[in-house]
Amino acid sequence: MDRFRTIFQYFQSNSESVMNGICGLLALASIKIYICFDFSCPCLPWYNMAYGLGIMFVPPVALFLCSLIVNRQSLVMLEEWRRPQGRRKKDLAVIRYMCSSIMQRAIVAPVIWIIVALLDGKCLICAFSSSVDPEKFVGFANTSLAQVRQLLAKVPCKDDELMRNNTSRKAVTRYLRCWSQALGWSVLLILIIAVFLVRWLRPCFNQAALLQAQHWSNYIDIEQKIFEETCCEHSRLFAHKCILHFFKSMRKEIKLHSFSLPEAGEGAEGEEDLLRGITNQDQVNKLLKMWYYEKPPLDV
Repeated sequence: MDRFRTIFQYFQSNSESVMNGICGLLALASIKIYICFDFSCPCLPWYNMAYGLGIMFVPPVALFLCSLIVNRQSLVMLEEWRRPQGRRKKDLAVIRYMCSSIMQRAIVAPVIWIIVALLDGKCLICAFSSSVDPEKFVGFANTSLAQVRQLLAKVPCKDDELMRNNTSRKAVTRYLRCWSQALGWSVLLILIIAVFLVRWLRPCFNQAALLQAQHWSNYIDIEQKIFEETCCEHSRLFAHKCILHFFKSMRKEIKLHSFSLPEAGEGAEGEEDLLRGITNQDQVNKLLKMWYYEKPPLDV
């Protein structure tokens, strides 16, 4: 369990390369999941759209949330945004930079899923087969409106008895797949152009402000890590001292059972200094409260 916790904490680090690697893995995972997914359109007029659009948009939401969970900086950003003002002012530029960085990484896997789904075409065919104009296809000319609706809903199901001999099923499928692929390529092109413009127009803005926001964003994350590590170190030493006090208070009972106790100063050298004078529960609670409400100013 400790090994998995260590791996998870490593993945949550603020390293650019690690987070970019996680984004790449989630993108590959989204493609693999879509390929392995058994797409089965219900072929019913009232359920096709819900199923098709659900498969297209529900997994991206799950992937987006997974990206936020894995990214440690998302929690750090929320804590920085919600914390009281205290003795340290809050820089909205830093918070915006952190939010932008988080969102850029979090949307990679969902966008990949949506583009792959559009290029494949199954979701759009299932969702909108009942919505096409039957007059464009000769196979639905001599049928009633209710029958047309039933036939169009069964277009994604090529093994259905009603659609085996229908000449327009392939035409409707090709029509919707063309629209789906055109939409997919359009989304991909728009994203590429947007990324291109962002990369090339970025130097036109205030680079000093950007460097400052990036620096203090990294600082907030590192400060939080060091504080947590210091708290863990203090907790371990505090627990050690409490246990030693317990055994000392039980000295008589322990001697009756022939146990040997360590000497009074054994193993305790330097612990008082490491405890930093915080030796009871009220002091610890006060310290943590002060850290949350009155963070020290960035002036050493």
